[in-house]
Amino acid sequence: MLLFLSVPQPRPPGARTRAGAARAARWRRRQWLRLQQLRRLRRLLRGLRGRPGAGGRRRGRMALCGQAAGAASLPSELIVHIFSFLPAPDRLRASASCSHWRECLFYPALWPQLRVCLRVSPAEQPRLEFLMRKCGWFVRELRVEFAAENYLSGGGGPGDGGGADPGTGGEEVEAVQLSSRWLEVLRTYLELVLCVLVSIRNNRNLQKFSLFGDISVLQQQGNLSNTYLSKVDPDGKKIKQIQQLFEEILSNSRQLKWLSCGFMLEIVTPTSLSSLSNSIANTMEHLSLLDNNIPGNSTLITAVELERFVNLRSLALGFCDFTAEMARVLSESNHVPLQRLSLLAHNVSVMHKSLDSMPNDEHWKALSRRSPSLRVYIMAFDIKSDDMLKILKPSIPLERIHFDSYITCVSGAIVDLISRQYDKFLTHFILMNDVIDTSGFPDLSDNRNEDPLVLLAWRCTKLSLLAIHGYTVWAHNLIAIARLRGSNLKVLEVTEESIDFDQGELADQDVDPVHNLIEQVSLGLGQPWHAVMDIESLSVFTEPNRHFYREMQSFSEDI
Repeated sequence: MLLFLSVPQPRPPGARTRAGAARAARWRRRQWLRLQQLRRLRRLLRGLRGRPGAGGRRRGRMALCGQAAGAASLPSELIVHIFSFLPAPDRLRASASCSHWRECLFYPALWPQLRVCLRVSPAEQPRLEFLMRKCGWFVRELRVEFAAENYLSGGGGPGDGGGADPGTGGEEVEAVQLSSRWLEVLRTYLELVLCVLVSIRNNRNLQKFSLFGDISVLQQQGNLSNTYLSKVDPDGKKIKQIQQLFEEILSNSRQLKWLSCGFMLEIVTPTSLSSLSNSIANTMEHLSLLDNNIPGNSTLITAVELERFVNLRSLALGFCDFTAEMARVLSESNHVPLQRLSLLAHNVSVMHKSLDSMPNDEHWKALSRRSPSLRVYIMAFDIKSDDMLKILKPSIPLERIHFDSYITCVSGAIVDLISRQYDKFLTHFILMNDVIDTSGFPDLSDNRNEDPLVLLAWRCTKLSLLAIHGYTVWAHNLIAIARLRGSNLKVLEVTEESIDFDQGELADQDVDPVHNLIEQVSLGLGQPWHAVMDIESLSVFTEPNRHFYREMQSFSEDI
């Protein structure tokens, strides 16, 4: 006779009921998964700790990258977690280890934001297409900058007309070559813009969208850009497609909080913002629309459209587009107090648009009462002194001002007015003059007892950045500025050719005036100081549009 003995097996508590049986099944499932993970980890450690003998280096490398046991066998979630601690270049290098790591490279959690700076060159197009195909459908913050090379420089490289014979014939050949190069630039620019917009047209996760196109050379020449565009896109199909894609992105957005478009040729139209739904417009926090090619009677946004943006905290527009009616809308109680306002005053816009509709001093007072923390950033391109006197209202809470001149110089009276009206707010003052003849820079202190720049440093106690080029700065005045502001003046950038010395300083044989200037300014600032020797190293001089756009971005984000 056979006797069967049943040995009771341990089981989890609560297994006698139906619900308990389900809990027991889940418990056994967890135990089994833990056991599998433990076995997997043991195989991995065994491969990593193995001591190779003959040819051990080869077997060790296979143990690290092999499919059975090694780095490639790590779970995708763990690889993505490791990648999250690496900067983008190291992340790309690590993805070259094996195909499994390369598949984990473009996991959405690794690329919440994407910032791309592109040269307008055909070589950039395949790289951009690959990147946007991988990330365009899920990226949350996208910032793209297009930088056109300076084809109008007088370089004499191959194909640049440098070997052309002097005279009328050589100038004609150079003009033809220049025209063909700009046609190629515009053609490539349109293709790159299309690539970006097509890749994100269905991205509903996009929260920040920023576009910048550095085609300032074309824009400064006015109708020349339209002439080139008519040759590149004669029927206007590409331009119309770009505008439709931009409006489609706005209409499909569900989480957009930040929209910025600066100096992008033929993308934003006066009807583009109507594509935004009311729910998105009501939650938008930043809006930036900057374009110098808009006709005189048109504007990218109206006061009626601005009424929908009740949650706007920062705004950037052309100065002529910011009207008194807009200031009234932003002062209403149903709008969140505006904290940052960036305005671009361009001579082209001032010539074609009237300054009569701009806010007066009472409008600025009402806006400041509604928004006590409001700060304003103004950039002026070649604005005449008479127009600047109309623009600079006393009640503007001006924190930053940037003058960039090619034809019109800033007068000492304007600098003195700024130091008197905005002494409580001004922190950044930039004065750039792109003159061809460097033998005689304008002197702001001419026929004055006190230098306007010294008075600016004395009155504006919050001044932290001062940059000057193309205006005469006397050495003793520069020393006085450094002593007045001391260590609070974080940045003092003055080009070497802008500094001049008194005859008495040059006549003193015992003291080197340049060495004495560097020593005294360094002592006044409390840090080593040198004059800017190479003006091309200053982006504020070489790329004023890009500098203003980036400063506007950081100015708006610093809330």
